[in-house]
Amino acid sequence: MSATLTHWRPLGMIEPFRKEIETLFDRFFGDEAGSGTMTANTWAPRIDVEETDKEIIVKADLPGVDPKAVDVSVQDGVLRVSGERKDERVEKKKNFQRVERFSGSFYRAISLPPSADADKMTAMSDSGVVTITVPKKAESQPKKVAVTAKA
Repeated sequence: MSATLTHWRPLGMIEPFRKEIETLFDRFFGDEAGSGTMTANTWAPRIDVEETDKEIIVKADLPGVDPKAVDVSVQDGVLRVSGERKDERVEKKKNFQRVERFSGSFYRAISLPPSADADKMTAMSDSGVVTITVPKKAESQPKKVAVTAKA
């Protein structure tokens, strides 16, 4: 009979959890672990995708982004949301003034099903959320048939 010994590293199991918590704090407070500087290349907007019988709804959280700076397009069945964020924060107090500027481009891509009708797509911005509605083609929507009794 032989036994195999393995090295158990309990702290190694915590590392992915620690990284997730750091990411959460970075996104919530808007900078890299309190360093006071935000790298624009690391920012990507949060996207929610919902599909109903009649349409696909995509919501992109774009706080502080001018709707005119957002580009929404569809090519080869892929919905692309891109643009540029420019934000300036000014803090003035009695003895100092601090100005922070955050800028950079963002890009997200979502594959659309073949049933999506990109020609009838709409996009609307409200309170920092861009809602993109892509209706489904009529032939792909469920059809209901009434059941009748045999006479």
